[in-house]
Amino acid sequence: MAYNDQTRSLYQKEIEDLKAQGLFKQERLIHAPQAADIEVEYPAGSPLKKVINMCSNNYLGLSSHPEVIKAAHEGLESRGYGMSSVRFICGTQDIHSELEKKVTEFLGTEDTILFPSCMDANAGVFEAVLTDKDVMIADRLVHASIIDGMRLCKAMQDTYKHSDMAHLEEKLKLHRDKRLRMIITDGVFSMDGDTARMDEIVRLAEAHDALVFVDDSHGSGYIGRTGRGVHEKYGVMGKIDIITTTFGKALGGASGGCVSGRREIVEMCRQKARPYLFSNTIAPVIVSGVLRVLDLLMKSTERRDKLERNTEFWRRGLKEAGFILKEGDTSIVPVMLFNAKLSQDVSRDLYQEGVYAMGFFFPVVPKGQARIRTQVSAGHEIHHLEKALEAFRKVGKKYDILGKTKDEIIRAYGL
Repeated sequence: MAYNDQTRSLYQKEIEDLKAQGLFKQERLIHAPQAADIEVEYPAGSPLKKVINMCSNNYLGLSSHPEVIKAAHEGLESRGYGMSSVRFICGTQDIHSELEKKVTEFLGTEDTILFPSCMDANAGVFEAVLTDKDVMIADRLVHASIIDGMRLCKAMQDTYKHSDMAHLEEKLKLHRDKRLRMIITDGVFSMDGDTARMDEIVRLAEAHDALVFVDDSHGSGYIGRTGRGVHEKYGVMGKIDIITTTFGKALGGASGGCVSGRREIVEMCRQKARPYLFSNTIAPVIVSGVLRVLDLLMKSTERRDKLERNTEFWRRGLKEAGFILKEGDTSIVPVMLFNAKLSQDVSRDLYQEGVYAMGFFFPVVPKGQARIRTQVSAGHEIHHLEKALEAFRKVGKKYDILGKTKDEIIRAYGL
């Protein structure tokens, strides 16, 4: 079918409907390295505005760290710009193997395999290790990339209510006839900022002879006493069968991901995972940067400790101001607004006050759960957070939402 006027009109109408519903997403152009202070062009063609970045996954402030940039330059000079190949043909350098070993050491697993992204890792792992004789039992709030990966797998799919261990146990009993049962969860739930109860999940897995999969993309690097992730936080290091994570957040902020876990599972991914077999290898410049990131994190917890202090300061300030927050134990602090248009209006006004914090609404979060998702970084200093709090208080007062209950906000603005 040709892309005729009728086809064009169909898509134009869908786009206009999104705008009318307050669900249209607009990108903002950043004219600076990722940092606590950034220069942004919004809307397109506007003068650059310096703002405090409160919505980045740069949890440890390492995206522009001078030692990481230096390592990336060294990798570029010594190993080139790109591999132009997949791993098993001619796309494996010594530094790729070195990074796999270092990630294995950092996470406390048996082996690791690199992927172009964590989305690719999640797209490849289930199909590589499960069959139609198995079942996947996932938390209902798992990341979209996990859902997509599960769809590519022939194993049966089921879910359990978010962090509901009794419901998970019911499902494990229900599927006791399957060859393999795999419990699937995020480590940190990125929209809400809470963590999976990994100790309870492992206990149930051991009691019911199930495998455990966790995507710890928003936890690797800063969750746990030394930043190893949720498995460290809950005292179950060495007991997780599959960990997927990214190098695009706390671990440098560039791109790339991995599957880390049981030796045999990693080997199955190396042999069968389609995104690994048919996608170019992670670029040497990124591998070199991540190696330096891991060196920094394995030498000191200074950055994750600072992040913890910053998060406590930020969460306390928002609560005292009268905002409704999602309870959590991570550096993701959602400010609940419930109405999609309100979340966009508040985001726009915060930007005018010098704070970059995006509104999230359906389909990224469920209808009626719109929010401003704020994310704290070790790159923030207290003066950044104080200025951002002042802006939040000013905008919150404008919309008369400070100290209001959820029902009061919904009555004023609707869902």
